[in-house]
Amino acid sequence: MPDRLPARPVAARPVMLSTGPLIQMAEWTLRRLAGNGAPQPAIERTAAKSSALRLEGRSGFAGLFRLDTTKYQRPVLAAATDGVGTKLAIARALGVHDTVGIDLVAMVVDDLVASGAAPLFLSDHVASGEFVPERVAEIGAGITAGCRYAGCVRLGSSTVELPGMLRPDEYDLSATAIGVIDEGTILGRHRVRVGDAVIALPSTGLHANGYSLVRHILVGTGRLRLDSIVDELGSQRTFGEELLTPARIYARACLDLLYETDVHAFAHITGGGVPGNLVRVLPDHVDAVVDRRTWRPQPIFDVIRTEGSIEDVEMESTYNMGIGMVAVVAADDVDRTLARLAGHDLDAWLVGQIVKGTGSVRVVGRHHR
Repeated sequence: MPDRLPARPVAARPVMLSTGPLIQMAEWTLRRLAGNGAPQPAIERTAAKSSALRLEGRSGFAGLFRLDTTKYQRPVLAAATDGVGTKLAIARALGVHDTVGIDLVAMVVDDLVASGAAPLFLSDHVASGEFVPERVAEIGAGITAGCRYAGCVRLGSSTVELPGMLRPDEYDLSATAIGVIDEGTILGRHRVRVGDAVIALPSTGLHANGYSLVRHILVGTGRLRLDSIVDELGSQRTFGEELLTPARIYARACLDLLYETDVHAFAHITGGGVPGNLVRVLPDHVDAVVDRRTWRPQPIFDVIRTEGSIEDVEMESTYNMGIGMVAVVAADDVDRTLARLAGHDLDAWLVGQIVKGTGSVRVVGRHHR
């Protein structure tokens, strides 16, 4: 296992950037998303598990944190920056703006967690063609809700109007998150070895990748409308509603594995799919063998593939195909890993193994359809 882990971070008091309606909206967002992959017990635990506390009222220009380094032998800060991409066009078309805030947090904090770092805080940026307070409040409520679910603090936010660059109804989001890890416990390819097991953590759908392809091939050509009821999706769910399903946030579950199992690496499955992201944690002397026969992707992927006449190889290099995070663990720790993930309402499964090779991902077998 990695070097001695620091003590679990103590709970910091939950921090909100504003009060009143925005807090209520964030609470509503968390409750509403409980049925979209966010387990209710975790939602109710709103205390941010961070070893830093925000310093209030000290600066009018920067967010300040007090970081307790006594919990770490060699503390290392980790940073990640990302956005939501063209999923925002779907949100704009439907007039639903809170869920993309969840996506923004997921894209950033789960990149941090892939190294084993515990997210401490996040700062976001909203650029729009025209500043619309109600829309910004919706976006902010989603970001705040996502941060609480991830166990980090939303430290700051900035907004800017870009008339002439963005239309009045257009906006873009980005965020940077900072986390901390002890240098001796950093995860990655240097820990992966032959015989390790590859565990798949389920996604909630597309997450935040592949939307340009969907919009170009399906929505743009009129093959599917956003308000179309797609039988394959069930529950009288429209295509647009399915596309706006927020990404799952894996931070709490992954950090639990870091403390309780012999985990060697995480791969956050975003653009590039499983092959394009799992390869990033493989040393040159091993391959990862991933067996398609171990799972069936959610119906949304079949809808996109069939309606868009998209080849399987393009699907797998663009979409997560039902896997949002991969954990590489010691072979004798598979059962414990699956049990810990089940405690986070994650129906994970053994999807493959690490074998001798040349640093490649080999996807074998065929999905059951």
